[in-house]
Amino acid sequence: MNIKDIIEQKLAEIILNVYQLKDIKLEIQENKTEFEGDFTIVTFPLVKQLKKNPESIGLELGQALTEQTDLFESFNVIKGFLNVKVKNQFFVDQFKTVTDQFTTIEKKNETVMVEYSSPNTNKPLHLGHVRNNLLGFSVAQILEEAGYEVIKSQIINDRGIHICKSMLAWEKFGKGATPETDHVKGDKFVGNYYVKFDQEYKKEIAQLIEEGSSEDQAKKDAPLMKEAQQMLLDWENGDEKVRNLWSEMNSWVYKGFGETYKRLGVDFDQIQYESNTYILGKDLIQEGLEKGVLYQKEDGSVWCDLTDEGLDEKLLLRSDGTSVYMTQDLGTAVERFKENNLQKLIYTVGNEQDYHFQVLFKILKKLGYTWADQLFHLSYGMVELPNGKMKSREGTVVDADDLMQEMYNEAKLKAIEQTRLEGLTDEEKEISYEIIGQAALKYFMLKVDPKKKMLFNPEESIDFNGNTGPFILYTYARIRSLLMKANYLNKEIAEVELNQHEKEVILQLANYKTIVSKAAESLSPALVANYLYDLVKSYNSFYQSHIILKLEDENLKQFRLNLSNLTAQTIQKSLGLLGIGTVNRM
Repeated sequence: MNIKDIIEQKLAEIILNVYQLKDIKLEIQENKTEFEGDFTIVTFPLVKQLKKNPESIGLELGQALTEQTDLFESFNVIKGFLNVKVKNQFFVDQFKTVTDQFTTIEKKNETVMVEYSSPNTNKPLHLGHVRNNLLGFSVAQILEEAGYEVIKSQIINDRGIHICKSMLAWEKFGKGATPETDHVKGDKFVGNYYVKFDQEYKKEIAQLIEEGSSEDQAKKDAPLMKEAQQMLLDWENGDEKVRNLWSEMNSWVYKGFGETYKRLGVDFDQIQYESNTYILGKDLIQEGLEKGVLYQKEDGSVWCDLTDEGLDEKLLLRSDGTSVYMTQDLGTAVERFKENNLQKLIYTVGNEQDYHFQVLFKILKKLGYTWADQLFHLSYGMVELPNGKMKSREGTVVDADDLMQEMYNEAKLKAIEQTRLEGLTDEEKEISYEIIGQAALKYFMLKVDPKKKMLFNPEESIDFNGNTGPFILYTYARIRSLLMKANYLNKEIAEVELNQHEKEVILQLANYKTIVSKAAESLSPALVANYLYDLVKSYNSFYQSHIILKLEDENLKQFRLNLSNLTAQTIQKSLGLLGIGTVNRM
């Protein structure tokens, strides 16, 4: 329980004792005014019920809080706002309590699966995938810190017409080239052929239109598209040549993905492949027909009527017996719960798929799966750059690898300009550039609420001042430097009289567990990121206002070093929840 929660509890007891009122929740704010007191209690909600003016209520409550609890030493009332000063010992005790907050995690005995990434094997990961991966990985870290057992998973979309387009283009135009012969990363190599298909396909469409076809007809009649569709049929029929080509090209892509994931710092406990899961939902279709939950049309196609749920009718099986994305998602969900004893499943997918997941969850509920209520779509907004949106078919997508390299270059440039890493070896500098660049990218992405679309500005993200990853890292490095100069050892201290800046830092440190709990509940790493910024601002205000190393009072010096050390630990732990590493020099 953090300090505000304790005050809230005491306040509720006093309101019940003094006014016999239950379930009254008054707003408690940290006092940022010039008036004495650590917290301000807003009394106005009681005015109507008690028919008294706010000043009288403030005086009555202040007197009761100081006389009937051992928490407060004084109070004052300004225009109905009750400012209360908490006893020094309480902050000291709180500090002692939070010193071991990282050693114990209260287990929830619940297993949660977080799905993220889920790329297609016809192109490399791009800027949108970066937000997806960072968000999913961070949510997994936060849930684990909140006491859940977490399984990080992805399902790779490795089949379908889009995969066949890359394969066909390589077959026609590749001349036997490989990623090794062309010295190109495997996922980029295959992605280039996806772009090549689109270029050649457009030429064929233009030619057919010139010969008199309508645009729609030209798209259907273009030879390349017909060949790609035939290749898909051959794949589904198990054609050995097509399957061998498919396996080889996918292996190139997986190797490339692995390199990107490693640099991005994300990983997975389970990987599923669409080529294995797309048939899973077909058994469910039969089950749904038998239960009368689904119905079959005259052409043999199978549908689910969700009009009574305010949705539409959803196709689940085509007339030729082939499944759709929804069918395999149904089967995959059932298998995941069956194989892993899950209590919750979270899908990290962009908000353009909101409707898809509404339908998926409703159908599973109709089929009788009670755990359908524990399915969550972590919907997030698209990422844009200052120069606009991205298009993958035309090859104008912002590549994840290029983006990470750009962040590294920006970090290196800034660090050299500001002589930040003087005294380090070249190898240490290289490691630091990478960590700083990744911190800039990840923090900027994650400090925005997932539901909001965002504009990613690389130049703004790498700034060493303001609400940025490098600024947080700089504060951490500053504390590590301080502790090193002091030859710091964590020692017990006698009681100290705390100043306002020290109290503010303790308040922030005591908030860590509450923030983690709220972030886990709302699936929002933004809460952790913005908590980090508030903690860093509070510590910097303390650091700039008070001496530490030159203190003659050894007890006070030791306390301030202990406070600094716990702040550094909390920064490092919170950054870890965002997938961000630290540097000791900056």
